[in-house]
Amino acid sequence: MRRAKSAMPGFIKPQLAMLKTKAPSGVDWIHEIKYDGYRIQLHIDGDTRKAFTRNGHNWVSKFSNIAGAFDIPDQAIIDGEVVVTHEGRTNFSELQAELAGRRQDRLLYYAFDLLWLDGKDLRRTSQLARKELLKELFDTHSIEAPVLYSEHLIGNGQEMFEHAARLHFEGIVSKRVEAPYRSDRNEGWLKIKAVQREKFPVVGFVKDPTGVAALYLGKKEGKELVYIGKVGTGWNRTTSAQIRKALDTVVSPQAKLTKPIKKPKATWVEPKFFAEVEYRDITSEGLLRASSFKGLTKGTRRS
Repeated sequence: MRRAKSAMPGFIKPQLAMLKTKAPSGVDWIHEIKYDGYRIQLHIDGDTRKAFTRNGHNWVSKFSNIAGAFDIPDQAIIDGEVVVTHEGRTNFSELQAELAGRRQDRLLYYAFDLLWLDGKDLRRTSQLARKELLKELFDTHSIEAPVLYSEHLIGNGQEMFEHAARLHFEGIVSKRVEAPYRSDRNEGWLKIKAVQREKFPVVGFVKDPTGVAALYLGKKEGKELVYIGKVGTGWNRTTSAQIRKALDTVVSPQAKLTKPIKKPKATWVEPKFFAEVEYRDITSEGLLRASSFKGLTKGTRRS
């Protein structure tokens, strides 16, 4: 006779990674691709399915296809990320669009940790052992898309990070092999983010009382100057005033973009100054994502 299953816990506060500039190496670490999506904790208990966000909200109605793909007889709590992929990479803006349209066809779930299985709390089990149990769960029950097992590598994390950066992934997450699962931000998990840096011609700005609130940016595509988005962070009050002083010298009565855009608060300028910007990615709409200002120069952009 099969024993009664233990009562499952409710939402478990997720483990979060510490930001580092360089990935660790050696056999004490595993490394995974960092996914750009929504962190979701799936709870499976018989016919009951729950899908908790990072803040503990149950979004199972939004992710019913994913929750239903775990057709298993066991209790399980699985940690992972809901994503949408575009050109081989996860794309957060397209994920938001799918959710806004209440669509699920393109949603995928990368499972990367197993916290509970068939009555057993696995949080004190080592990281690598939890992943091995997760892989076994996938293999035993032939779990397939839209649910995917998140693969990992052991060893040279910096090499994996550099490869991920060349492919324009968001970065990697490195996890200590022997570490338990802890519901806080700690150094058992490390995140190493890939950022891109480039100079873009400033085509306009939004005033604030002493400087600028935002810069509108363009990009040369052949003979055309197209809009690529805005940047509104990365300066202090002094720098903001300096930017404003420089841009006031090149104010234009109209936008110099090949295809004008509507920005009622914009003051347009001749594209004589270039903003150096760090950004995470370019969205499917062709706009900068997670941009931050790093400097302003006059003249041609660097190659």
